[in-house]
Amino acid sequence: MRWLIAARAVNRLGAFSLSFLTVLMVSQYGVSEATAGLVTAAFGLATVPSRLVGGRVSDRLGRRRTIVIGLAGCAVAQLGIAAADSLVTTVTFVVFLGLVFELYEPPSQAMIADAVGAPERVRAYGLLNAALAAAGMGAGLIAAGLGRWDLRWLFVADAVTCLVCALVVQRVLPGDPPRVAPFSDRADHVAPWRDGLLMALLASGTLFALVYLQIMITLPLSMAHRGLQPADAGILFTTSALTIVLGQPLLRFRPLAVLPTPAAFATGYTLLAVGLAGYGATHSLGAHVAPTIVWSLGDLILMGRVYALVADLAPADGTGRYMAVYGISWGIAGVFAPVAGTQLLQDMGATTLWLTMSGACLALALTQPFLARTVSARTSPHSLERSPSSSSRS
Repeated sequence: MRWLIAARAVNRLGAFSLSFLTVLMVSQYGVSEATAGLVTAAFGLATVPSRLVGGRVSDRLGRRRTIVIGLAGCAVAQLGIAAADSLVTTVTFVVFLGLVFELYEPPSQAMIADAVGAPERVRAYGLLNAALAAAGMGAGLIAAGLGRWDLRWLFVADAVTCLVCALVVQRVLPGDPPRVAPFSDRADHVAPWRDGLLMALLASGTLFALVYLQIMITLPLSMAHRGLQPADAGILFTTSALTIVLGQPLLRFRPLAVLPTPAAFATGYTLLAVGLAGYGATHSLGAHVAPTIVWSLGDLILMGRVYALVADLAPADGTGRYMAVYGISWGIAGVFAPVAGTQLLQDMGATTLWLTMSGACLALALTQPFLARTVSARTSPHSLERSPSSSSRS
């Protein structure tokens, strides 16, 4: 598990390129912000089948193979975006990137779920996200530096880290176990789409992803609207990552260590709401720092918890597919978030954008605790309430 986490951390070093995709299209090809948002939405739509295929293939053909294929495909697509000389070519590679982008997520998450027992899953997923946050500190600085030079180099950096991650996974992780009949119907009894509780988690996860993607995608544009340098969003991403890394010891303090999962959801989403509302009132780079720290503390509390819930719900031999179905929340949000965010920004301004996102977080602070209690009642009555707080994409 440690090698998988380390490989994903290396991959994270170049993972902020997509945050600047809309800025690249606006600056390079002169398209409107709304049009750039539609292209990013096409990427999000393509990630939906990518995630589902990744979950099914990982349960059938093997997790290591699926991870390597997905990362290699991402590298090819990122290099294509960097080398594209027209909007049509860029869009083609953006869609291709979406089709391979989520292949490696379900097997990565399933491998972690298989490596630890249910009581330790929150901690394990938190360790993954803490490692990604640590790498994110470097990623934000890379984005700020390369973005000032040429935004295309962000995609080159991302491609390189994908290839390095794929190499580490291929050379170091245990091989996939042999399967007598890899395309048999052994796992066809797994029916995640019929699990009503998983569907409820999918709905709430989609709303969270809609909010989170505004930070990743729309924040650079929001800063440009206020006369700031879009590449400086990388500094805020680094601030967020630093907050999550330095905040890890806080999770060992008794008030947080014994915090029940429902209370953790309520607290985390409330902090997210406060931080994003702060973005609505800021007009300088320095003023963006405090809200970034606040919402990042909320993210710290939330990280790992939803994935642990999904892993607890999954039946034997179905972890990858359950993770895949839940994970399409990011694909669905990826379709609507760029369109909604750019339209809100273009028509209503940055203040309305961030206040709307803050309101969505408050809604999640009310609904997610109920879902956590329901999962706890269905699986293990005490495991979720006693799980230590830990650190998502949540």
